Amino acid sequence: MPRFAANLTMLYPEHDFLARFEAAAQDGFEAVEYLFPYAYEPAVLARRLADHGLQQVLFNAPPGDWGRGERGIACLPGREDEFRRGFEQALRYAQTLACPRVHVMAGLAPAGAERARLQSTYEANLAWAAQQAASVGREVLIEPINTRDIPGFFLNRQDEAHRIVQVIGAANLKVQFDLYHCQIVEGDVAMKIRQYLPTGRVGHFQIAGVPERHEPDIGELNHGYLFKVIDEVAAACAWLGWVGCEYRPSRGAVPGGTSNGLGWRRGSRSDGA
Repeated sequence: MPRFAANLTMLYPEHDFLARFEAAAQDGFEAVEYLFPYAYEPAVLARRLADHGLQQVLFNAPPGDWGRGERGIACLPGREDEFRRGFEQALRYAQTLACPRVHVMAGLAPAGAERARLQSTYEANLAWAAQQAASVGREVLIEPINTRDIPGFFLNRQDEAHRIVQVIGAANLKVQFDLYHCQIVEGDVAMKIRQYLPTGRVGHFQIAGVPERHEPDIGELNHGYLFKVIDEVAAACAWLGWVGCEYRPSRGAVPGGTSNGLGWRRGSRSDGA
C-alpha cells in the first residue's frame, strides 16, 4: 500500500504547528511534509522529527512574498537573484532536515507577460536549481496546480510539467503529481498515473478529495482504487516514493478533528499504523 506523509500545513489545525509532529506520529504517520519551514530554525524542526521518529519528505522553496499573494517566483524575469538566494536557503534546510526533495513553485504569470519569456526564465531557474541540488544529493520538484485554487498559476498540466523535465534533462528534476489538481484540470487520473509513473519522472504524489479538498474519501475521486493503481505501477517500476496528505480536515480545527477523519486509511496503509 502507498506510504502516506502527513501535510502539517493543512492537517492538525487544532494544534500549534510544532505540536503537529507529535500528533501525526501518534496517528501512525512515519513521514511529514509542509509548505514552508522558514519560520523556525532548522535545528528546532530536526529535533521534532527525531523526537517523534518522523522523516521529512518534502517542503517548498521560498515563494516570494506569500502574504502579498505571490505563489513562487521561478518563472518571473528579473527575480533570478532572489530565486537563487531562496533556493540556497531551502537546500540548507533540506540538509539539516535530511529531506530528499524540495518543491519549486512556478509562480503567477503576470498579466500581459510574454509566455515564452516566462518559460525561458522558468527553465533556466530550474536547470540551475537542479544542478545545485544534485551537488548535495537532493531532488527538485515542480507541480502543476489548478487555476481555480490559484488563478494565473504558470504550470497547470501534467504533460507540460513532464515536457519541461525532459527538456532540462536533469535526473534529479521531477514532477510532484497532485491527484487533486490533476482531476480538476484534466481528469483521467488513473491513466495518467499509469502513463507517467513508469517514466521515472514522478518524485512525489499528493492527495485530497475533489472538489472541497477534504479527506480523500469525500468527493468524486475513488482514492481506494487510485491507491491500488499506484501500488500496481510502483511495484512494476520499483518506485518507492510517498503520497502526501495535503487536504483540509472536514471537521476543521475542533479537538481530534484530523484524527477522527483518518478512517480512509484503514486497509490502505503500509505505514505501520
